[in-house]
Amino acid sequence: MLEFAAIFLAGFWAGMINVVVGSGTLVTFPVLLLFGYPPLTANISNNIGLVAGGLSGTWGYRKELAPNLAMLKRLLPASTAGGLAGAILLLMLPPSAFRTIVPVLIIIGILMVAFGPVVQRRLALRQRTGPSRSAAGLIAGIFVLGMYGGYFGAAQGILIVGLMGIMTRVALQQINAVKNVLTTAVNGIAAIAFMVFAWGYINWQVTALIACGSLLGGLVGARFGRRLPPVALRVTIIVVGTAALAKLVIFS
Repeated sequence: MLEFAAIFLAGFWAGMINVVVGSGTLVTFPVLLLFGYPPLTANISNNIGLVAGGLSGTWGYRKELAPNLAMLKRLLPASTAGGLAGAILLLMLPPSAFRTIVPVLIIIGILMVAFGPVVQRRLALRQRTGPSRSAAGLIAGIFVLGMYGGYFGAAQGILIVGLMGIMTRVALQQINAVKNVLTTAVNGIAAIAFMVFAWGYINWQVTALIACGSLLGGLVGARFGRRLPPVALRVTIIVVGTAALAKLVIFS
């Protein structure tokens, strides 16, 4: 019962963190490892369970999402395709092949969030390459991050916020709303792939506990995160991202 309670609470915290910032996987994944679940089973079961939190968080951020539906329609196919590719890579490649680059990606994401406003201002002054190149670069970046999310997903949200913060002029809360949809799509398509090709690795008890916890956490996170001013949200992202990096290094 204590184990079940701990996994449920980890799911709740991860759902809340994912909606506000990202990197909820680095809450649930280490907890599952501590209770002795094999890494692949923990990763796949956790991925499926966190879909519920993404759905509730997306609903909570629906007002911030509305102004950017056109951009979302361009990014969603790339994110979904990347998520499917990442899930296939997880089933085909050894875990060490991709996990070695995870700390580097998290550091890049934190730096992009921290220095995003400065870079945005400089890019606005030099914007002579035209919007098409910028749009193509953003779509390519979202595809790569979707692939990363389908494979492991830790801090995928932080990386998406950092990338969009630099390459768009969208307000941070609205970026957060788009991020929630993209990460949910990645987790969703990866979950379908795992259920089709890796059913034996799924622990449905763990998945159900994380799903219930993250569903409630997503609702709470959306209610709390939408009230944060941009500076506070940026600071929260940096702090949580740094903590996620430290935790990943400890458990790697």
